[in-house]
Amino acid sequence: MTLAPLTGQITLPPERRLALWARSHRRGRTLADLLTVLDATPAIGFAAGLAGALGQLANGEGQIGLWLALALLSLGVRAGLAQMAVRVSASTAMGVKRGVRHSVLEELFAGRRDGAGGVSSAVEGVEALDGYFARFTTLRKAAAIAPLLIIAAVGFASPVAAGILLSTLVPFAVGMALAGMAAAAESRRQFEALQRLSVLFLDRIRALPVLIAFQAESRTVSEIGRASSELAHRTGRVLKVAFLSSGVLEFFAALSVALVAVYCGFNLLRLLPFHAPETLTLTRAFFVLALAPEVYAPLRRLAAAYHDRQAAEAAVPALVGDADQGPRRPHARITWAEPPMIRFRDVEIRYEGGAAVLSRFDLDVPAGAVVAITGASGSGKSSLLHLLLGLAPLSAGEVEIGAQRLSEVGDFAGSVGWASQAPIVIPGTLGGNVALARQGASSGAILRAAGRAGLHGDLARTLDERGGGLSGGERRRLGLARALLSESRVLLFDEPTANLDRDTETALIGALRQACEGRTVLIATHSEAVLAFADHVVRL
Repeated sequence: MTLAPLTGQITLPPERRLALWARSHRRGRTLADLLTVLDATPAIGFAAGLAGALGQLANGEGQIGLWLALALLSLGVRAGLAQMAVRVSASTAMGVKRGVRHSVLEELFAGRRDGAGGVSSAVEGVEALDGYFARFTTLRKAAAIAPLLIIAAVGFASPVAAGILLSTLVPFAVGMALAGMAAAAESRRQFEALQRLSVLFLDRIRALPVLIAFQAESRTVSEIGRASSELAHRTGRVLKVAFLSSGVLEFFAALSVALVAVYCGFNLLRLLPFHAPETLTLTRAFFVLALAPEVYAPLRRLAAAYHDRQAAEAAVPALVGDADQGPRRPHARITWAEPPMIRFRDVEIRYEGGAAVLSRFDLDVPAGAVVAITGASGSGKSSLLHLLLGLAPLSAGEVEIGAQRLSEVGDFAGSVGWASQAPIVIPGTLGGNVALARQGASSGAILRAAGRAGLHGDLARTLDERGGGLSGGERRRLGLARALLSESRVLLFDEPTANLDRDTETALIGALRQACEGRTVLIATHSEAVLAFADHVVRL
């Protein structure tokens, strides 16, 4: 499921963005909140059972079985509620993460995100949401309600002790707020350092052959080392803040419990230096002492999970990316009953910060024609094809396919068949890779397309993500098979026969001719054999 709130025209604060994502699983989150808050009920029952058993034992009555049964039952109920809350919260978090990751990957594959940054966001960024939705959101509700329920129960036994506990909640809350503000900035810096390291590492892996060729290994190692050291430093700062905040909160919790214990002890001994409006019994005093630590248990758990909130809020900008800069243009989903005409009018392609790759380019591709585009490397052949796929910018001019304009639809990636020099291979069967060109294609159609492309052999054989087991010619035939299986009336080929021997190229051109029948085709190529069978040749 894709989460619609991931995109939009209004920039939202991270906390609001997280709340919008949580609304998609409101039922599960509400159930988890209820289960976590109800944890206070068996805690009160357990304290009452122990206090009642101790009172019976002290009075010599010896009828403690009922009270111990209450304590044991409360323990069982509490364990069951905790288990259910964990499962529901984990399921909610998994659902939110699945939706956000789907949206991030959708933007990544559509070319609307930087590759390295998008991968980092889809992995580390999405996982940073887990603690927020699995723990923090439910613990926040419990921390606001459960302590007041427990203090109300304490008030029935000792109003003075309840007042002590209530008054100590104020410095405890102030300490949590200060610790949270200190942790927020450090968590944001730590996530930014993690993302920088991920982007740097992926970029250097991609450029590894170039780095080796220019003997830049030492410099690259130093760059990655510095980025790793920065991440370790930021992580250490986050841990320092976490330890400091835990120390402050534990101090106030211990102080308040100690004050209650001193009051109960002096009240039982009748040694209070002031007049108390109540006289405690052993049962009431023990009940209060057993519940006093429970007042701060939800707050402690929230404090322990507070870092999850900071990590999630720090990850939100990377997950949203530039999605708030304007509405997204969806991939065009256009079908043509007949091969359409393609028109390029005064087209300019200029990448950001660079010179124009193409300028004032005009071309009319007749309907059903095969047009080969050739020229020196860097002349813009591939960029011209990428323009139709939304992978190159239309800086000026207009492109029309039939009655549709590129400036209006954004791209034609969802409507045209495309075969690159290195077709993408996904883990799975060879037949499954061919079937990527058309969802729902029958096994017979897949087999016919593979056969026409000359892709013979066992289509059930398994391929890895590197296409292990496929030769260079078979890779090109895989691209052709997809083009043949595609129902699109427009095909784009980028160097379909590059780096192949003459015999393989000759065999492949036969399949290429079949793929071009009844379609409007653009082929970027250097091959004289491909140029020979094209209807028109454009030299850049």
